[in-house]
Amino acid sequence: MTEIVLRDIDPVLADRLRRVADARRWDLPQTLLYVLEQGLYAVEADMNVRFSDTDSDALRAAIAALEGVPNDPGFSLIGRVERTPEPEPPSVDSNFVMSEFLGSEFPARKDPV
Repeated sequence: MTEIVLRDIDPVLADRLRRVADARRWDLPQTLLYVLEQGLYAVEADMNVRFSDTDSDALRAAIAALEGVPNDPGFSLIGRVERTPEPEPPSVDSNFVMSEFLGSEFPARKDPV
C-alpha cells in the first residue's frame, strides 16, 4: 500500500480525526483512509456531470419526439388538466331555532329547578 505523509496538520483537524477513530474504534491509518475516501466521493459528486455526446444526442432526439406528440383529448393532457373548484361548504344559519325545525310535535322541555 502507498504511504502518505501529512505534515503540519491543523491541531483541531488532528483532534477531530482522533475523535472519529476513537468513536469507531479504528486505528488512525484506517480512519484517515476512510475519511479520505469519503471526502473524495463528496468532491467527485460536486464535479460537473456531463453527458457523453451519444447520450446528449439521444436525449435531444427524445425531447424532439415528445414535442412532436399531437395534442389529443387523453394522453397529452396528463398532468395538465385543471382541477375543478371544490364546492363551497353550506352556509349555516345562526338564527336556527330547534322548535321551528321540529314543529309542535315535541313540546318544549322544562328543566326541574
